[in-house]
Amino acid sequence: QVQLVESGGGLVQAGGSLRLSCAASRSGFAFSAMHWYRQTPGKQREFVSAITSGGSTHYADFVKGRFTSSRDNAKNTLYLQMNTLQPEDTAVYYCKFFSTGGASFWGQGTQVTVSS
Repeated sequence: QVQLVESGGGLVQAGGSLRLSCAASRSGFAFSAMHWYRQTPGKQREFVSAITSGGSTHYADFVKGRFTSSRDNAKNTLYLQMNTLQPEDTAVYYCKFFSTGGASFWGQGTQVTVSS
């Protein structure tokens, strides 16, 4: 089973930046797409961004112009550069990888807290 290890979360003031990482625990796995989601208590998990292994990206409207998703295919690592963070961005952020074989894998989440 593939494990996704997330890092980079923390506490930041409004207007600040964070960079999240999500890395597969083992090399040699082929992924077709990598997504970010986020979730706050009492709210359903919501889509943040997607990127394919070929570099095509898609973003939720609420992060367009502020967040950038990127990936390093050789390292099986996904990144989310978050700029101009706002208090409403406070959430647990989860990565999700989709394999070429049809399987998917969730990270365990990393907390992002934005203070006003």
